[in-house]
Amino acid sequence: MQQQFHCGAVRDMQHKVNRLELFMAPGRIEAGCDEAGRGCLAGPVFAAAVILPPDFENPLLNDSKQLTEKQRYALRPVIQEQAVAWAVGIVDNVEIDRINILKASILAMHKALDGLKVRPEHIIVDGNRFYPYMDIPNTTVVKGDGKYLSIAAASVLAKTCRDDFMNRIAQEYPQYGWLDNKGYPTAAHREAIREYGTTPYHRMTFNLLGNSQLSLNFESNS
Repeated sequence: MQQQFHCGAVRDMQHKVNRLELFMAPGRIEAGCDEAGRGCLAGPVFAAAVILPPDFENPLLNDSKQLTEKQRYALRPVIQEQAVAWAVGIVDNVEIDRINILKASILAMHKALDGLKVRPEHIIVDGNRFYPYMDIPNTTVVKGDGKYLSIAAASVLAKTCRDDFMNRIAQEYPQYGWLDNKGYPTAAHREAIREYGTTPYHRMTFNLLGNSQLSLNFESNS
């Protein structure tokens, strides 16, 4: 019964994924952008920009949140090898606190676009907010990572690269459970902040304890 459910789930997912569009503006070099880590209490925000070739196909590729960790990591080398161009941008927690998470997320996308070896002629961005990048036309797409393959590819790269980072710093601060929560506001993460204080990776302008009290009110590990 379990195997039948799994196979059915895979077929359903592939049916959904096959509806993703390759381009919003066919005939133009188009880059998809997405970010990962916007809602976290600790760590940087990562973003990726991906330009896919006009013949790209992958029945598994979808919004990274709809994929398992194993699927995301299996897709990453495929995207990196087959993309016309790809790049990842990072904005750390200090800058997030300085300029706010919305601006930091868009800045990370701009950094990713800066890193592309091919200049796009159109940019499509997951979400509903973006700041103009150079003179290149852009379009925001709510839930775009489930609608366009290039945005889905960007979501996979951003997510896996950020997870790699959080796994590394989890070795420095194992008590926060970052191997599992990746910096997101789980109950265990907040309890660890309450017990151990903050680290140099925590976002001090965020509601770290889940109420109106920020961790700035007590001694930090930094």
